[in-house]
Amino acid sequence: MIISEKQPLGMAVLLIVALLYVGRNSITCSASIGVNYGQLGDNLLPPQQAVQLLQSTPFTKIKIFDANPAVLNALANTNLQVVVGMGNEYLENMATDASAAQAWVTQNVAAFLPATQITCINVGNEVLTFNDLQLVSNLLPAMVNIHAALVTMNLDGQVKVSTAHSYGVLSLSFPPSAGSFRPDLSLTIMKPILDFLSQTNSVFMANVYPFFAYSGSPLDISLPYALFLADQKVTDPLTGLSYSNLFTAQVDAVYAALDQLGYQDLPVVVSETGWPSQGDADQAGAGMQNAKDYNQNLISYVTTTMGTPLKPQQALDVYIFALFNEDEKPGPTSERNFGLFNPDGTAVYSLGG
Repeated sequence: MIISEKQPLGMAVLLIVALLYVGRNSITCSASIGVNYGQLGDNLLPPQQAVQLLQSTPFTKIKIFDANPAVLNALANTNLQVVVGMGNEYLENMATDASAAQAWVTQNVAAFLPATQITCINVGNEVLTFNDLQLVSNLLPAMVNIHAALVTMNLDGQVKVSTAHSYGVLSLSFPPSAGSFRPDLSLTIMKPILDFLSQTNSVFMANVYPFFAYSGSPLDISLPYALFLADQKVTDPLTGLSYSNLFTAQVDAVYAALDQLGYQDLPVVVSETGWPSQGDADQAGAGMQNAKDYNQNLISYVTTTMGTPLKPQQALDVYIFALFNEDEKPGPTSERNFGLFNPDGTAVYSLGG
């Protein structure tokens, strides 16, 4: 089946349904695909309609970047698992005022439970990549205070606390087994965060984008390898493990970095991944066909394959970026064109044949 760019909302999701249906019925692991729902657009579907679109797909999880009450109310009684975001602008207050953290959790999490299935609070976004020492110093204390508020309300067993990291926290990612965190972050900043995640039975969230790796080095990285289309595998010379795609190689580099610090059992969640359907002239690889290939093949891989070469028994937990194209996002053209859907709910590109 081919879904055109302008077919109705209901038809626009049928191929995604078919792709994920095959995966769901051919595996026994708990691999799952979610989606990021950003709202930086002036023409997006209202939250209620956006959630209806989501309910027409097999996506079982959604990650939002704030605690918009209209969105959280729209997600009530949908059985969608929800990751709620806390913007970086809140971190200083959360870090220095435990009562403010308690109030935030009360207003933005407890008030919507249990109808809205909030499973995680993402405290800050890519904080460690901004070189803002004050912001970085507030990250872990904010996470600790938010978790303490959950404990006070007996919600810590239901709602985890984590933070999403840019892939830029790694200093090495090739070969995958050499993956390591940046020296300036590793022991003084990252290890205490990992201690917290481990002690609270949480997860390590990483934004993994083969697109940016390819776009930055198109002469060194094979495009088919980045799109899950490679005919040949790349072998890690240190482990002998073979990789058929860049995505799992990048994920395994994260696992290797965690292992290097002694956290080999900490689960990794891919909090963002995707491919833009448009980009600027200097953004190699951006385009409709490549976006289609990446997302379609990603869905197929995650739902029909057990884990990664390094962690074959650890089911992949992935959130695609993003649900919609968002016309108010700053930056290069690609930033506004990662969506699976146009703002009106029609498919951005054909996902079939």
